[in-house]
Amino acid sequence: MTEEQLTRRYVVKGRVQGVGFRFYVEREARTLGIAGWVRNNVDGAVEVLATGTREQHAALKSKLHQGPRAARVDEVSEHEAQPVPDLKAFRIEGAW
Repeated sequence: MTEEQLTRRYVVKGRVQGVGFRFYVEREARTLGIAGWVRNNVDGAVEVLATGTREQHAALKSKLHQGPRAARVDEVSEHEAQPVPDLKAFRIEGAW
């Protein structure tokens, strides 16, 4: 029996652009087996769309709070999101 797949949208605020945050998130999400994407937003935040189990989301959220060494994470907000059909891997999206 497989666990329920949940899709969540995370918005990470702080010093999270120009510090390798997207590459960090891509590596961690792939390690955790999460599908989705990460991108920079024009307001200076980083946005993450992730599909995985509750345990995978808990681990990812912990990693988002931590961030790479040069980052400073001030806030991680979590929102429900609609699953994206045929999204099977994790990737970096272009900036808005």
